[in-house]
Amino acid sequence: MPATQEKLAKPTLLHTPSDLDEQGRARLSDSLNLLVADYFALYIKTKNYHWHMSGRHFRDYHLLLDEQAEQIFEVIDPIAERVRKLGFPTIHSVGEVGRKQRVKDNDDVYENPLDMLIDLQNENRELTKNLRKSHEIADDIEDVATASLLEVYIDEAERRAWFLFEASREVN
Repeated sequence: MPATQEKLAKPTLLHTPSDLDEQGRARLSDSLNLLVADYFALYIKTKNYHWHMSGRHFRDYHLLLDEQAEQIFEVIDPIAERVRKLGFPTIHSVGEVGRKQRVKDNDDVYENPLDMLIDLQNENRELTKNLRKSHEIADDIEDVATASLLEVYIDEAERRAWFLFEASREVN
């Protein structure tokens, strides 16, 4: 077999030196990788609803979801890099995102605008719960760097859920 077709050996994983417990770092990295997958899936879902929004509040909802999608996307890299700083691999592919995500996909051709907002509100609330679970693991192993990152992301997810709640209220 020509050298160009030979399968290359997998590189040895980089185990970044750390004073944190290795088993705890592994547990936290697994939890953070689930968050990376959730954030990718929530980004796509938010953009999906942004692209397919309609109705009399189109412009407001369209802009709100675009702003939220941008905020969601910006969180992915710092979380993935935190996994690497802990000495573990992170998400490699869209397929891996699909296997790990806890966010529910929505492939419906049409979705009522209010249902979209409520769905995203619920997803952001669920994300907040999952962020808190990861924060607990970080606290357990005294990883203040990860905990402080997650605190900001918890606040952002709560804010997104609040905005979606307020936008979805029927005002008479």
